[in-house]
Amino acid sequence: MNEQTNTGARSLWMRALFMLLMMLAYQVSVTLLFILAVIQFLIVLLNDAPNARLMDFGRSVGTYLKQVVQFLTFATEETPFPFSDWPAG
Repeated sequence: MNEQTNTGARSLWMRALFMLLMMLAYQVSVTLLFILAVIQFLIVLLNDAPNARLMDFGRSVGTYLKQVVQFLTFATEETPFPFSDWPAG
């Protein structure tokens, strides 16, 4: 029983490490999303139409942020990118 408790505590500490990494990834992704939104706004301002590639990338960044939040709040055990595939747009 003590062995099982040690293993559970060790995996909890590993999750804590992953959570710290995911918090950093979240901050970087939010900054990227802000820059992406500004660029897309400027493109629409100049061309009267959004860039399709930026829209798809923005969707995938949004999905990634959702995955990170779900992992951080223990809603899922699946670790997001870079420990799994990047979400599709």
